[in-house]
Formats: sequence, structure tokens, C-alpha cells
Amino acid sequence: MARRLHPDESALWAQVAASVRPLPGRVRPIVGPAPRVIVDQPPPAPPPPKRAPAANRIAVDAATLDGGWDRKMRSGRLAPDLTVDLHGYTRDRAHALLTRMIVEAATGGARIMLVITGKGARDSDDIANNFGRPRGVIRASLRDWLQSSDLRPYIAALRPAHPRHGGGGAWYVILRR
Repeated sequence: MARRLHPDESALWAQVAASVRPLPGRVRPIVGPAPRVIVDQPPPAPPPPKRAPAANRIAVDAATLDGGWDRKMRSGRLAPDLTVDLHGYTRDRAHALLTRMIVEAATGGARIMLVITGKGARDSDDIANNFGRPRGVIRASLRDWLQSSDLRPYIAALRPAHPRHGGGGAWYVILRR
């Protein structure tokens, strides 16, 4: 026994039937005007989490977490959900990659992101070997990027990484739920 078509299925079938060209020597059966089918559009991207303006004014590295989080970070027992290595990127490309990865991770449900920036120049010889170009630009810019209005709604806190995860050249970015 065949099931009955829903009204939207009937409308879609009528639209398909109206677009069919009959075989040579045959005539198309007369069917009423094809009803318009409204196709659902995919939902828009979710907006960033809404937070009180006061919560967004707190610096990302000064934001507080409960004691359990901080103990896990200090002991290195924290396992990042995602790692982003910014070595070798220019400042602008690193910023674009970080922005894209944070938005994707936050909407995907990730909670802890490890961002590897590198340590930058350690002494004058290292700067001289780099042909006078400043080093550590990404590391110096990270806080400002995370504090910007387009990323701040996604960020709960920023903490230095445990030596197991890169120490002084890496950071834990804790994302809001």
C-alpha cells in the first residue's frame, strides 16, 4: 500500500512533472499550474555568545577560572582539544588563521586550544642572525588579538602553557561554552 504524499511533496512532484518534456509523438497531460515550493535555507551561522559588557572588559589573561582549571594547567594534566601552530606565518596571516580557528573551535564545541607562538628573540646574536627583523611579533600581538571585539566573546581566559605543551612559547586559550 502506497503512502499518501504530503502537500509539500505533492507540490514538488507537480513542479518536476511540469518540467518534463514528453517523448516524440506524445502529449503532456494537462496539469494545473505548478505550485511554488519554498526551499528551506540553511540556518545562519550562530552569533557569538552573548556576554555582559563587563565580562568583555576584563583582560583575557586576567580572567579568572575555578581552582580545578588552574591546578590542571600548572600540573600539565590539561589536554588541549586543538593545537594551532603559528610558526612561520606573517603577522597578518597568523591573525587570520587564529581568528578562523577560534571561531570554528568555539562553534564546534572545543574548550581548550593550544596556541604555539614561539618565544621570539632570546639575545642580540639571534636578532643579528635574523637580519635585523624583529622576532616574537606574533607572541607580542596575541593578547591584543584575543582582546579584540571579534574574538573576545569566544574567549574565557588565556594562560601560559605547561612545559610539556611548549612552555614559554605556547598558550592555553580557554574557550567559552
